[in-house]
Amino acid sequence: MRNLWPLLMAGSIGAMGVQTAMAENVELLVGSYTAGSSQGIYRLAFDNATGQINPVPLQVVSSENPSWLTLSKDQRHLFVVNENGPGQTDPVGRVSSFAIDPKTHELSLTSHLQSLGNEPTHSSLSADGSHLFVSNYSVAEDPGGTLAVLPVTADGKLEAVVQMSSHPASRVNPERQMSSHVHSTVSSPDGKYVFSNDLGADKVFVYRFDPKANPELPLTPATPAFVQLPPGSGPRHLLFSADGKHAWLTMEMSAQVAVFDYRDGKLEQTQMVDLAAGQPISDKAAAALHASVDGKFLYVSNRGTANQLLVFAVDPATGHLKELQRRAVEGDHPREFSLDPSGKFLLIANQKSNQIVVVERDAKTGLLGKTVQKLPMDAPSDLKFLVRQ
Repeated sequence: MRNLWPLLMAGSIGAMGVQTAMAENVELLVGSYTAGSSQGIYRLAFDNATGQINPVPLQVVSSENPSWLTLSKDQRHLFVVNENGPGQTDPVGRVSSFAIDPKTHELSLTSHLQSLGNEPTHSSLSADGSHLFVSNYSVAEDPGGTLAVLPVTADGKLEAVVQMSSHPASRVNPERQMSSHVHSTVSSPDGKYVFSNDLGADKVFVYRFDPKANPELPLTPATPAFVQLPPGSGPRHLLFSADGKHAWLTMEMSAQVAVFDYRDGKLEQTQMVDLAAGQPISDKAAAALHASVDGKFLYVSNRGTANQLLVFAVDPATGHLKELQRRAVEGDHPREFSLDPSGKFLLIANQKSNQIVVVERDAKTGLLGKTVQKLPMDAPSDLKFLVRQ
C-alpha cells in the first residue's frame, strides 16, 4: 500500500479542478509520519452522507512528521507537533502553527519553533487558548521526556517555550521506563488544572494553571502533585467526560482503561477495565480513546497483535464502562481514530498498514458496522475534522 498514495498524488494536479459529487461542508485533516512517501499534512474532502473520503487532496502541506494535530476552538488555527528526533531527516523536535482560512480552509504556516525536546508526540491548548502544552516523548533514555509550555498570541502564532517540566521515571520496565516519556497533556474542563500523562513514570502529574499570576511559569505543582498508577502500566491518553465529572485514561503497556471521578484537580479511581485480559503481552498496546458527542459511548483502540476497537457503554452517573463490542480495525497499528461530525462514521488511522479505514456507526446503539472505505495513506497518525461555517 505504501506505493499507492504517490500514484494518487501524481494525478492530483489535473483532478484538482474537477467538481465531485462529494459533500463540501466537511473536510478531513490527516497528520502522518514522513519517513516513507508521505509529505506531511493532507486536507481531504469527506462526504458525511456516504462516509467516503475523496482520495484527491484539496491541499498537501509539506511538514516533517506532523504526527499530532490540534485545532483551536474556532477552527481558525492549527497546531502541529513535528515528531522529530535523533536519526531522522530533521533531528530536532519542533512545533508548528498554521492559519486556517475561514472560507477556503487553506492552511498557511505562521510559526515554526523548537519544542526543546525529542519526539514531541502530542499537544493541546489551554482552555482559554493562551498556551500550547507539548509532550516531548523522547524515545531515548537520555535526555528523557519533558512537558513544554508555549504561549500562543492572539493571532494564533506560537512564541518560544517559557516553561519545561520533567518527571522521575518508575524504572519498572527496563526497556521502556528508564526515563520520563511524557505522552500527552490535557487541561481540566474548567481550565484551572493541567494533567500530564507520563508513560515512563506510571503517573499522571497534576499542575495548577495560572498564567496571570506568573506568565513565565504558568504551571505549578498541584496538591497532590500526581496520580499513582499500577507499576509498568504506562499511562498514555486522558479524556474528560462532557459534564466534567469523570475521566478515562488509557494505559498503553498494560492495555487497560482507568475510570476516575473528577473534582477540583483531583482524580479518584473507581474502575479498572482490561482490554486484553489473559492475552499475551503482544496484545497489549492501548492507544486512543474518544467519546461520542452524546457521552453515551466510549471507543478505545488497542494495537499490538490485537488491532481492535472496543466499544463501551458509559454509565452516566458513575462514568463506568460496560463492554459492548470488539471490532477488528482491518489493518495494523490503529494509532488514532475519529468520529465524524455526523456521528454516523468512525475513521481509523492504521499507521503500519498505511491506510485510513472508514466504518459505519449506529448512533443509537454505539455499535460499529460494516467497512465503507479503505483509503491508502502512508503512515497516517492523526485525524481531525474541519466543518465549514
